[in-house]
Amino acid sequence: MAGIGAKNTKPELLIRSGLFKLGYRYRLHGKSLPGKPDLVFAFRKAVIFVNGCFWHGHDCHLFKWPKSREQFWHDKIANNIRRDGKVRTELAEAGWRICDVWECQIKGKERLPLETVLSRCSEFLDGNALRLSVGGDETVCISEEE
Repeated sequence: MAGIGAKNTKPELLIRSGLFKLGYRYRLHGKSLPGKPDLVFAFRKAVIFVNGCFWHGHDCHLFKWPKSREQFWHDKIANNIRRDGKVRTELAEAGWRICDVWECQIKGKERLPLETVLSRCSEFLDGNALRLSVGGDETVCISEEE
């Protein structure tokens, strides 16, 4: 698990190269923005996060709770989900439009054709929507008392 990087993942590279081929230009991993979005479209005041379903607790077929160190992983995923919410709020308050692309939409048994995912991203970037989640916003249940 420690060998899995936060940047330049395969799903992220697919989205990046696809959008670049469609003519979109962007900055990578905006260090000055909350959460360091994967793709920053400053002119459009929009960001795209390409989220791994496990690390961000997406309630889909790719997410499975680990059988070892259960409490550690529960706390880790719960903290990631809380941090994601805080980051999205900070970005929205600063006037940024936010798109989340979930890993399960790019790989796995329920994946969509890459062209469909790119089309949704393109519609978001060209439109005025404040939020888009390609793959739904449902995360695994976590209790609030932690």
